[in-house]
Amino acid sequence: MGKVVAQAIMSLDGYVAKQDNSIGRLFDWLQNGEVELPTPAGDFAVHLTPASSDHWQQWVSSVGALVCGRTLFDATGGWQGRHSMDVPIVVVTHQVPADWVDAHPEAPFTFVTDGVAAAVAHAQTLAGDRVVAVTGGTIARQCLELGLLDEVAVDLVPVVMGEGNRPFFGTLSAGDVMLGNPTVCVQGDRVTHLVFPVARS
Repeated sequence: MGKVVAQAIMSLDGYVAKQDNSIGRLFDWLQNGEVELPTPAGDFAVHLTPASSDHWQQWVSSVGALVCGRTLFDATGGWQGRHSMDVPIVVVTHQVPADWVDAHPEAPFTFVTDGVAAAVAHAQTLAGDRVVAVTGGTIARQCLELGLLDEVAVDLVPVVMGEGNRPFFGTLSAGDVMLGNPTVCVQGDRVTHLVFPVARS
């Protein structure tokens, strides 16, 4: 099976969204370069620097499934049934949104009600040898505490938000978790791409 990687675009003070779940300046770097690339779903194009372009293409091509929580799913409206990454989505939830499922019968979404570990296991089945990407926030924290993560990937944006609704991991129940030295460090324009290994428990 492929790696399980928690990934997020994050502010310098650790937030992945503002209080109202908007993103502020976090995604500006996706449109400040000369290299135009369509998303896998073709719903829009990004414009990246050459360094960010190389990193982004490697990341996008490696992902085989995405695990997210219900908060992000609801905030995005379920991406209208097709995520920009164009991969299967596994949503951790307490209750399946039956009306949404009925309205999007062809959407490659699975709703898992028996916890994060079950969601990751299902995503790994879908992804095969490719990466299972885990979104930042509560789901990333639970995966870290359960020993499910292989890596943490951060697109670090030099903006201080001051406050936000979702820190990358939030409050850990077991205290500090030391990651390894970064295996990837790519400098873009107003973003630094970092990947840290996680020691499996």
